[in-house]
Amino acid sequence: MQIQATINEVSYALDIGSGLTLLDLLREQLQLTGTKKGCNRGECGACTVLLDGRRVNACLVLAATLDGKHIQTIEGLAEGTKLHPVQQAFIDHDAFQCGFCTSGQIMSAVGCIAEGHTRDNAELREWMSGNLCRCSAYPQISAAVAAAALQIKGGKNGAV
Repeated sequence: MQIQATINEVSYALDIGSGLTLLDLLREQLQLTGTKKGCNRGECGACTVLLDGRRVNACLVLAATLDGKHIQTIEGLAEGTKLHPVQQAFIDHDAFQCGFCTSGQIMSAVGCIAEGHTRDNAELREWMSGNLCRCSAYPQISAAVAAAALQIKGGKNGAV
């Protein structure tokens, strides 16, 4: 089947199989390998991307449902060489160890901030709980998301 989708602000006309997932489309057909394949069952969050501005696990989304949709991956987050505030906060707060979950954590954090789920640390952790870190860098991740939320929201709308 054929679909048209915008991925990281680039329009694509794609021929896909009916069983292809968004994750496999990104990684295998488009070579956008920043989105990681973790559990491939929607349990770990390593494959988190933004679909029309909402967080989704790319392993659970069929590519056939993407016609006319906008997808943003970690590769499309920075503006040239200028990192997104969440990316910079992850560096500043040393919010990664092995790095495998980092792209999913960052994309989830971008969505979490946009959704306004950063009023306090408990809320932030609850709304980020779908993204697992095997290295247990959760305190650093929470600090990075809180710092980015303050920068992005300017302390408004309940940002921590």
